[in-house]
Amino acid sequence: MARSPLVLTVLTTVGALYLMWLGIGMLAHPAAPRAYAEKPAGSWLRQAAKGAGISGLNPKVFLLFLALLPQFTDPDAAWPIAGQIVVLGLVHVASCAAVYTGVGTGARRVLRARPTAARAVTRFSGTARS
Repeated sequence: MARSPLVLTVLTTVGALYLMWLGIGMLAHPAAPRAYAEKPAGSWLRQAAKGAGISGLNPKVFLLFLALLPQFTDPDAAWPIAGQIVVLGLVHVASCAAVYTGVGTGARRVLRARPTAARAVTRFSGTARS
């Protein structure tokens, strides 16, 4: 990419257009949780595994790790650099899991109780994306 600025420009433009399309779609058709919505099919363990699989396949995670984690390694340490990166990655995953679980649980409770607030949050998210 560093040798071809045109490719980077095209990818940036396509990414920006895609985010605008998502934002406009959220504004046009906001989804709001229902107070008495049916429970999703499958156990919570299956839902957690599905969410972990979707998040694990997100290429942004690998780019983040590639860009950020090496600067926190020590080449002179007793551990190999690969081991250090794995531990740092696991710490990141554990902290994200704790934060997202708390945010998701709190948001579900608040937004199910207040459908008007849920629509406002969805519209704000759509505006922020576009």
